[in-house]
Amino acid sequence: MRRRSLLLAVPAGLLTLAGCGDDKADKPKSKATDGSSNSADASAKIVDGPLPEITKGDKFGTKPTVAKGSGEPSKDLAVKVLIEGKDAKVAKGDYLQADYLGQIWTSAKVFDNSYDRGTPTIFPIGVGQVIPGWDQGLVGKKVGSRVQLGIPPELGYGEQGNEQAGIKGTDTLVFVVDIVGTFGAKSSAKGKEVAQDDSDLPKAGTNTDGKAPSIDVPEKDAPKKLVSNYVIEGDGAKLKASDTVLVQYKGVLWDGGKEFDSTYKRSQLAQFQLAQVVKGWSQGLTGKKVGSRVLIVVPPDLGYGDKEQQGIPANSTLVFTVDIIAKM
Repeated sequence: MRRRSLLLAVPAGLLTLAGCGDDKADKPKSKATDGSSNSADASAKIVDGPLPEITKGDKFGTKPTVAKGSGEPSKDLAVKVLIEGKDAKVAKGDYLQADYLGQIWTSAKVFDNSYDRGTPTIFPIGVGQVIPGWDQGLVGKKVGSRVQLGIPPELGYGEQGNEQAGIKGTDTLVFVVDIVGTFGAKSSAKGKEVAQDDSDLPKAGTNTDGKAPSIDVPEKDAPKKLVSNYVIEGDGAKLKASDTVLVQYKGVLWDGGKEFDSTYKRSQLAQFQLAQVVKGWSQGLTGKKVGSRVLIVVPPDLGYGDKEQQGIPANSTLVFTVDIIAKM
């Protein structure tokens, strides 16, 4: 069984540290139940040390070895940028993509790391979905940075700690975090434009400025079968039917071209499992590459069928543009 990220299941609304070997993730909660602060808005005092030395693996993207903490850790949040990135700054509400290693100050016991899993973790930052030490220590840092954090208990797991991970309520936590990417409301597909030559199908805009692309629906009969074509072809990994994805999308009706849903209007990316959406989406996105924009035409039998939805009449053919921003 694949070992889950400890950043993806929050006990009592703290950092999403699920238990080692646990393949189930609880939904993150926004408030702690032990009285400790878990607000992304409650700013803590930030200092630059003391922090343990990295004795091996000091390059960005390599698994670090971190020495045991020496002396008493700071009672404040300690944040040190070890490598300064040159790309976009992480903004509150972004989805942060990061590799990390976490250990306990007093023992140097490593309780979790993403490097061994071979895939960076992606999660919302600055909005109470992870422990406050992460929310407050990583917002504003640049992509490409390596950041070391010393997180006191009240900005970590509070008085209850995390027994499953071996973290006591008095433990200061030490993290090394490599910020691989950040995705927000202006994120778009990146890749090569693909010719849209079929006059019987809608044409989608190819802008990559974070604004919603146009969708021009022809005045012709809708296709009876699913259509899933690249508008922009990225160079990322191909999606599997079991994957969870982060996307921008816009949906219009074939009849009349009326827009009924859009992440662009909400200024918020959408996250979902391909296995838990309408068949037109799960079938249309499986096999497509991360970074792509895909035009999907969903016939009624692979959409909502004869059931009317809010803004969608029964037996509607639906047209979507979907930008595959990342695989979770």
